[in-house]
Amino acid sequence: MKAVTWQGKRDVRVEEVPDPRIEEPTDAVIRITSSGLCGSDLHLYEVLTPFMTPGDILGHEPMGIVEEVGAGVPDLAVGDRVVVPFQIACGNCWMCMTGLPTQCETTQVTSEGMGAALFGYTRLYGAVPGAQAEYLRVPQAQFGPIKVPEGPPDDRFVYLSDVLPTAWQAVSYADVPEGGSVAVLGLGPIGDMACRVAQVRGAGRVFGVDLVSDRLRRARARGVETYDLRNFDSEKELVQAIRDETDGRGPDAVIDAVGTEAHGSATARLAQNATAVLPRKLSGPFAERFSIDRLAALHTAIELVRRGGTLSLTGVYGGMADPLPMLTMFDKQIQVRMGQANVRRWTDEIMPYLTDEDPLGVDDFATHHVPLSDAPHAYETFQKKQDGTVKVLMRP
Repeated sequence: MKAVTWQGKRDVRVEEVPDPRIEEPTDAVIRITSSGLCGSDLHLYEVLTPFMTPGDILGHEPMGIVEEVGAGVPDLAVGDRVVVPFQIACGNCWMCMTGLPTQCETTQVTSEGMGAALFGYTRLYGAVPGAQAEYLRVPQAQFGPIKVPEGPPDDRFVYLSDVLPTAWQAVSYADVPEGGSVAVLGLGPIGDMACRVAQVRGAGRVFGVDLVSDRLRRARARGVETYDLRNFDSEKELVQAIRDETDGRGPDAVIDAVGTEAHGSATARLAQNATAVLPRKLSGPFAERFSIDRLAALHTAIELVRRGGTLSLTGVYGGMADPLPMLTMFDKQIQVRMGQANVRRWTDEIMPYLTDEDPLGVDDFATHHVPLSDAPHAYETFQKKQDGTVKVLMRP
């Protein structure tokens, strides 16, 4: 089959690889009909290269048709239309039963000290072949795949794999009071969708911050009060502008949808770039012990949120030596919640919004639909924020 493979920093290729097959009774194999390109994939493209191996198959936002089912998967049948969550979880362990499939005790990558395995996301998360491919082996298929009805196009449901539950959890963790205010830093796919989710869940005011004109325009068209970072000389000016709209206090909650590659963190960027070009035997251990994130977005969030407010971190962070302003966080009595989205924890709550009325705007959420063969160009365009690229769906 054809699949998108990682070959090095900013080097992805579409190659022929072996077809997946059933390896365990709880496996299924699906034929991919749509697969998303995620902002998290860009971290592999640029920053998390020390944890990648040439030939790794990328992607973790799939939907498709069941082609084959193992004997231990009683509720799936060949021909079922399914969305597959980005994390691999059993559904039966203590963590899964308490709503934390990201910490599944069956699939935890204990050799790396990490949580549940993920599709297409570094050796830290199991080096499981990903979903930007023609076919996908799905472990723990007795729990993961979400059956969806025939009829509507893939765009209606594909975001249940990652974008929707990630944005939903970000807003849930933000704990925005009814009629309250929330600021979303970063208006890429997750930040954009988090704004939409906050609106339908009763936020009174939603502020969105970015520095890409197309993203700002897109959010503004849906009623988000947008702030272009390029119009401010400093973080303090931006913070003050939003505080002025919230009785001088700042918003009740701030969602950081940027993560490790935040604009404006020059020193950390240099460190990340240096790690990425070290020999592989050195880069992995160095990154595991000394890696730091670009923290400009997080520092802005800490400064911006009102005293006693909540920070919800959904942008990916991977640093091991990140300096944080603990005095400020303690003094402001900030609550912080974070982590990978627990997909199956939220899907039943999200499904009623995937109606013909389409309140979340999923049907036209993707800005680009491309064949799998165009993946290298799609990665480059998305990484450079060109051509209005916000969300890309690939179709084999």
